[in-house]
Formats: sequence, structure tokens, C-alpha cells
Amino acid sequence: MKKNSPLARLAPLALLAASALILTGCAAGNGSTDGSSASTAAGQCGEYKSGSESKSVKVSGDHGSEVTAEFKTPFTASELQRTIVDKGDGEVTAAGQTVELHINVFAGNTGKVAISENSEFVSGDPQIFPAFIAGIDCVPVGSRVVTTVPASELFGDAGSEGLGIAGGESVVIVTDVLNIVPPLTPAEWTENPPTVQFNGDQPPVLTLPAGEPSPDLLLDVIEEGDGETVKAGDSVTVNYQGTNWGTGEIFDQSYGKQPATFATTGVVKGFGAALVGQKVGTKLVVSIPPEYGYGVAGSSSHELAGQTLVFVIEILDVASTPAQ
Repeated sequence: MKKNSPLARLAPLALLAASALILTGCAAGNGSTDGSSASTAAGQCGEYKSGSESKSVKVSGDHGSEVTAEFKTPFTASELQRTIVDKGDGEVTAAGQTVELHINVFAGNTGKVAISENSEFVSGDPQIFPAFIAGIDCVPVGSRVVTTVPASELFGDAGSEGLGIAGGESVVIVTDVLNIVPPLTPAEWTENPPTVQFNGDQPPVLTLPAGEPSPDLLLDVIEEGDGETVKAGDSVTVNYQGTNWGTGEIFDQSYGKQPATFATTGVVKGFGAALVGQKVGTKLVVSIPPEYGYGVAGSSSHELAGQTLVFVIEILDVASTPAQ
């Protein structure tokens, strides 16, 4: 799947403008822990060093809101460090979970706020810079985390014009972990599901039922596979065809091209939810209401905002996402 495909997930507006959510390298650990990384199953948590740089940042302000971060400017981080300055008492986050957070990003040279917004990240999502994931990786809900980040871990010599981050500039991130979002689970499409005629490598023929689409996320498994089960965050290879319920027109498909490969966290929520829990070899059709696609009408400028989307999907392969 190309990054500009209609299937691609919409990122938070500020981060999208800065291209901050596109990860082009591999995630990596950052030294030994000293208690700042919570303990979960082996291999599921990144290792983060809590050092003098992250401990030097003093944060004030209500949890879940724009905060003030005090540090000596210009601030230059020598390595990625993470300190849990306030440890919450909620459930510890785990890889693959969707985490609601409030993120504050500060420019190291000036100390000015570049971003302050609520968002949702998937812990361990390979599409998001590890510097942002560090704030939610294996920490209890209710925590406040300070991450100090050298330029090489984010925007490098190019900087980010959209965020006002200069080339070579370090960044300070303050993350408030608000909640773990329950997984989105489609309902079984039992009443009047569409029919699908598969034609090998050629595009399938979808016949939608008459009437208005359901406001619910609906899934019909046409043929169950017997391969490996897809987990949240896995990299999945599929053939797919997307149809706009309202117009009946196909707006995107891999048939006639090449199968698409992407993480379940890198696509619109309804599409990813349809894949999780399914086995390789499965053929299915899913109806995705606007809230789990590209948002209700007026919520974004995407041409598919406000539209119910219907996808025919064949799951061809799956690979686990490497732990950060």
C-alpha cells in the first residue's frame, strides 16, 4: 500500500503536518534501564535510560493539558532518555494497545511549545518515531513521562518546518498517559450481507444490499483461513478492494496490481479491526462507518470523510512487528 493510498490512516493534524508519524528506520533500544521502564513480558518493552538530561526537565501543569517545561536553553540531548516523573497507578500499557495521551513537544533551542494536543497512539506502532512511543511504552495509566531526544532520533539536519524545529535541534517531549482504549471489535454481519464473487487475481465483484448502510462496524467472514492469526500491530499482506457505499464506486484496490503490505495500525481503524483475530487465508467483507474510516462529514478534508466504506479483503500473509 502506498503512503498516499486512500486506505492510509489519518494522523493527528499537527503531527501529520510535520510528517512526524512516518518512521523510515527501525526502532531501537537506548541503553540500560534504571527503573524507568515498567516490567512486562520479555521482549515487549523498549529499554530507556533515565539520566541527567531527562531528569533536569521540570514540568508543571495539570495532567492531560498543556504544560510548562523548564530546562536550560539551548538544550542539547546527547541520547534519548526517558524519566517517569509521575508514576500513575493504572494498568500498564502493552505493545499493540491503543493509548490515549496528551503530548507536549518543546523545541530545545527556544523552549517553545511546538505541539500540545490529545491523541491516540498504538504502543509499538512501527510507523511512529520511537521517541514518541517512549512516552507510552510499558508505563501505568496516569503517568507523566519526560523524554529528551537528540536531533538524530527525530528530524535530523532537516528539522521540521511545520513544527518550528530547526535542523539539528533537540526536542523535549512531555507525555501524559490518559487511558488504554478498548479494542475495536466488528459485529457479525448476519442481516442481509453483500455477495462477493472472487475471480482469482482479477478484481472481485461486490453486490451491495439495497438500502442505507448500518452505523455499525460489520464483518462477514466469507471463507475462513487456516493460517497464522493476525495480531494488533502485525504486518499483513492482503488483496483488497474498497467501495464507497453511497456511490457504489470502487475508490481503491490492489487487484490488478500488487498485494499490499502494511501494519494493522497503519490503516483506518475499521480496516485494521477487521484484520485482527483473523487467520491467513481468510476472505471477508467489512462495512466501515465514517467514524472508523475517515471521520464524519466535516471532520476532515479527506474526500472519503462522511462515507461508509466497504472492503473486500483476502489475507495472504502476516508477520509479527519487531519489538521496539
